[in-house]
Amino acid sequence: MIYTVTFNPSLDYIVSVPDFKLGLTNRTDSELMLPGGKGINVSIVLKNLGMESTALGFMAGFTGDEISRKVEDMGVKADFIKISQGISRINLKLKSIDGTEINGQGPDIGQEQVELLLKKLDSLQEGDVLVLAGSIPASMPDDIYKNIMKRLEGKGILIVVDATKDLLVNVLEHHPFLVKPNNHELGEIFNVTLKTKDEVIPYAKKLQEQGARNVLVSMAGEGAVLAAEDGTVLKAPAPEGELKNAVGAGDSMVAGFLAGWLDKKEYKHAFCMGIATGSASAFSENLATKEEAEEVYRRVNPVE
Repeated sequence: MIYTVTFNPSLDYIVSVPDFKLGLTNRTDSELMLPGGKGINVSIVLKNLGMESTALGFMAGFTGDEISRKVEDMGVKADFIKISQGISRINLKLKSIDGTEINGQGPDIGQEQVELLLKKLDSLQEGDVLVLAGSIPASMPDDIYKNIMKRLEGKGILIVVDATKDLLVNVLEHHPFLVKPNNHELGEIFNVTLKTKDEVIPYAKKLQEQGARNVLVSMAGEGAVLAAEDGTVLKAPAPEGELKNAVGAGDSMVAGFLAGWLDKKEYKHAFCMGIATGSASAFSENLATKEEAEEVYRRVNPVE
């Protein structure tokens, strides 16, 4: 079974505002309300690709109820822990203004609620997959991902981490199956600027030296790089297509890679599925469907 964890889920209010003017009243010409958060996005795309998962995390207030309802409506099992105080956040995403976003804070999550989540994770068994993705609320310790991995160590669980800076670096010693920074996040870890795939490769390998088994680096329009556990290094340009909505493209890449790996246990196939699914989401108003991902897959050209 696949489980995803989103510590700070959201209702994403995605709007297009033509000719936006600061300080004046602006009106949308399109709007969409979707459940958001990196783990939730992974679960939704996995469902679209034909794979079941359970979305774990925390929710609060009327927005939390709506997040849970929308997740279930999309065919994903939601098993969120209800928090009595505060509300789950609403994130405003202005897709017509270079991906500008205004993200809410979310509720405070206490140690009691964290322990409830940890007890749920204790039930995971050998062969299960756990995806830890996204930011955490300020009320939580920044070593929470590390503590989860330490708690589950030795149980034969494949753990994927899609996070930034300390959240990511702190888990490496526990050998996550996959980490997926983008090139900017990877550069921040090592205080360098990484613009090309060839520049990314040695730093992806550095994460492997620190403990990551597989490192998948997304690079938006530049494509992606995979440093695989078997020593293979793959790189591929981004497939051609019209960018419509970059929200969730990185999460879709994680879902596609996982789906590809679980299907054939081949890194090249998983890499191509990751790129195809991430690109298909970017080329769509919504998260990628299986048909959209399969169409882009035929246009992915990886090289070693």
